Amino acid sequence: MNKYLKIAAAAVACATVLGVGGLMADPINETLTIDGQEMVSRTKAPEGHPFDEVYSGWLFRTEETRALQTDTFNNPAMLGVEVGEAIWNTVDGKEGKSCASCHGDAAESMKGIGASYPKWDKDANRPINIELQINKCRENNMGAEPYPFDKGGQKELTAYIKHQSLGTPVKIDLSQGELQSWWDKGKELYYTRNGQLNLACSNCHEDLMGKMIRADHLSQGQINGFPTYRLKSGGLVSVHNRFRGCIRDVRASFPKAFSDELMALEVYVTWRGTGLSVETPGVRQ
Repeated sequence: MNKYLKIAAAAVACATVLGVGGLMADPINETLTIDGQEMVSRTKAPEGHPFDEVYSGWLFRTEETRALQTDTFNNPAMLGVEVGEAIWNTVDGKEGKSCASCHGDAAESMKGIGASYPKWDKDANRPINIELQINKCRENNMGAEPYPFDKGGQKELTAYIKHQSLGTPVKIDLSQGELQSWWDKGKELYYTRNGQLNLACSNCHEDLMGKMIRADHLSQGQINGFPTYRLKSGGLVSVHNRFRGCIRDVRASFPKAFSDELMALEVYVTWRGTGLSVETPGVRQ
């Protein structure tokens, strides 16, 4: 065993021992209400899930962080959502169209949409998420250039679209196309150890869920609040950015955004949050 694996093994063992020794921090028993609308922040897990219940990451955060999400006036991510709304109504591309030109009022046309992605795209013969659907619309319908990853307003427009599904339970349709096989691939990736630290997603978000490691309270790693506002970085963070951040943290080479690996992982991790309300934009530490 090389020195990195020894360090990783010691760290995981230490975290496990500390958890058993009393540094447990179960999710709080509170209800998330945003602007008076009650969210589903814990619910029965879907069949085949490793947990009996699924929990929103909000339940694992500090009181101060939780409070930021209960009122959209105080939620710092709403500034990004407002930028997304402006983009929605801005004409771009050779066709002289905006998102609103085809879809009208997003509060009506996009309601519930964000809760059902990723979806199977028969043209691409693979799953696509909201970001890729935006780029598809920009290229095919607006005659505009696709957004580069996390640039040009991609995060803000995605947050605006998903915010229209606030409170809608997450549910993806695995019967679409070959989405089930991508779920299988995503599951395999979720449980595969990677990097110099030799850790898998499941080691933190399943084996050590609810435990404290240093100042971090490990959640189930749900993504129903993404794009989410991270206080440590002071801005919106996309799902694939967070995936790549975790991969980087275990000292592994991370794949490109929207790669087959990360799309499969998004399919699987989205399914793991089935039944939780869309909280976009969430607030995390």
